[in-house]
Amino acid sequence: MDNGELLLISIGLAMDAFAVSLCKGLSFGKVNVVNSIVVGLYFGIFQALMPSIGYFLGDFFAPVVVQVDHWITFILLTLIGTNMLKESNEEDKKMNSSICLKAMLLPAIATSIDAMAVGITFAFLEVNLIKSVCFIGITSFILSTIGSLLGSKIGMNNKVLALRFGGVVLIMMGTKILIEHLIFL
Repeated sequence: MDNGELLLISIGLAMDAFAVSLCKGLSFGKVNVVNSIVVGLYFGIFQALMPSIGYFLGDFFAPVVVQVDHWITFILLTLIGTNMLKESNEEDKKMNSSICLKAMLLPAIATSIDAMAVGITFAFLEVNLIKSVCFIGITSFILSTIGSLLGSKIGMNNKVLALRFGGVVLIMMGTKILIEHLIFL
């Protein structure tokens, strides 16, 4: 696999993390570079960790993971998207701007499940695992940090619209992943 293919895979894997980071940035209220970097680190680390896990699971769990990864991704992204839609209707309530492990774990896992499936496919290909996971992790870190910064730049003035848009996008992404898997069985 050449660098161009790896970059395209990395960008594709990072898109859902970018969308969630954009929405997380909305909660900051003002541009906060440190928080945006921390958000980027969560997504970058999980996006690198999951293909590593997938790679090592390879043959052993491939039939099981491949059969349910789309359902897990669909459910998690739909839950996160639905929660964002719910938060958009609670205008008085302050959005959760926490970047602690408890607040970031579910979104980081939800957006990196597809990366684990990619890691499983890496196990069957001649892929330099260290180079691949570094590429994926760094790309996700950069795009998630940018997404968080953009979200904080958009600011609280556009919170309701951005939350609704982000929630719908996440639900649509989860649905798209599910439909693709069901159609191309």
